Amino acid sequence: MTTFQALRCVTVLVLTALLAVPAWAVTPTTPELPPPGNPSMSREDQQKLGRQAAAEVYKQMPVLPDSDPITQYVQRLGARLVKQIPPDASWPYEFHVVQQKEINAFALPGGPIFINLGTITAAADEGQLAGVISHEMSHIYMQHTAKSIPRQQAQGIIGALGSVLGGIIGGTAGTIARIGAAGTGVFLLKYSRADEAEADSVGAIIMYKAGYNPIELANFFEMLSKQGGTPPQFLSDHPNPGNRTEAIQKEIQDWPPKNYRRDSPEFVNAKEKASGVRAYNSQEIADGAKQGLWAQHNIKNGSVPADVRASVQQAAGQRAIANVTFDQVRPSDQFSDLHQMGVSISYPSNWSTATGQDSITIAPKAGVSQNAIAYGVIVSAVQDANAGSLDQAAQDLIQNLERSNPGLRQSGDIRGETAGGREGRSVDLTGSSPLQQGANPLPERDWLVVTQGSDRSYLYLIFIAPEKDFAALRPTYHRMLDSLRME
Repeated sequence: MTTFQALRCVTVLVLTALLAVPAWAVTPTTPELPPPGNPSMSREDQQKLGRQAAAEVYKQMPVLPDSDPITQYVQRLGARLVKQIPPDASWPYEFHVVQQKEINAFALPGGPIFINLGTITAAADEGQLAGVISHEMSHIYMQHTAKSIPRQQAQGIIGALGSVLGGIIGGTAGTIARIGAAGTGVFLLKYSRADEAEADSVGAIIMYKAGYNPIELANFFEMLSKQGGTPPQFLSDHPNPGNRTEAIQKEIQDWPPKNYRRDSPEFVNAKEKASGVRAYNSQEIADGAKQGLWAQHNIKNGSVPADVRASVQQAAGQRAIANVTFDQVRPSDQFSDLHQMGVSISYPSNWSTATGQDSITIAPKAGVSQNAIAYGVIVSAVQDANAGSLDQAAQDLIQNLERSNPGLRQSGDIRGETAGGREGRSVDLTGSSPLQQGANPLPERDWLVVTQGSDRSYLYLIFIAPEKDFAALRPTYHRMLDSLRME
């Protein structure tokens, strides 16, 4: 065979092999995360900004503690997704759950992510929830907040990290804060459509690597867009970059196929628990924020991380009551008499009294701080024109107390009681004490007693103590109740 003939045979073999492969066949390629870029704001300053914005969240929104089973599930899911990010490009991600009905989620620079209860209950399966979390993680990974600050103004804002004026505006996701800085004005940092498209793309990669079908992210947004009436806040804070589903489908079409993880028993259990937890609507949250209610609520529930606790406590107007032993609050056997607000009552002589506009507080000094009572008694009067009986007055009062004190719940039925020889009603309530053990608040027992007052009013007393000490204080509380007289 000549050299020419040999070369011709080789050429025919090669062409035959090539023709055996379809022209449209493309070798699947495993996706990799894109480089995040280099914004003007340093990594350290992004984390500082995120921590200060997180403090505002705990002042303005009710957040479940990390010990809650729902939060722990979300944190486990988040940890599975975080593993897909190279350590040198990752952040100290945190995952928290907000007690809000509306469907929403938001990320803060440096790592904190907050997911509404309404988002968990709205997700059809774990894949959709993983999509929401991956999307929020992507905003942090790509440093969208830092990139949105003009380079010439970045240093001015960094210098004013201690001057967070607003926090999460109205609880909206994707909005960081109003940050005051001399000469830089006030910024409202929200994600652009380009940011959203990029978060979808990067989030899809994180989902895929973690074993979830990226199309579930698009499915979640499609589900939200089909809801009638006012669109969910999520869509306002995460503007549609256009053809969201089509874009994700196009991106993933050449990725190697996988047996995707779609759901889990843990998700089903967490979703069921989330449906049974008290969730507040946006108006209730806004009203509570104006009253400083959520700062106190989050401190009592042990929701506030240690590194932002001082700021939140300051907003709540209280300091933590820590390391109090029962010996420090133990009541004396010697009693003194108090005559105020048209009533008289005896109390332990080693306890103190304070009279407000419409209430009396009797408590040991070690058991109270500003706006917080761990041990003691509150005596007050209330007008209830709609109550035609003690039972109705007690029920109305319980509802008002539960509404104004998130986490406080009735325990047991209303029962008959005698208050200083007068007919009354009483009920036990449970809540969280200002006292903490480690990072978590102690369980609290509140004993509410209601009796007829003067001028068509009702007099009520709330006897307070941590659950572990209530039995020891019960004889003292009964003695005080027996001494009650109208003057």
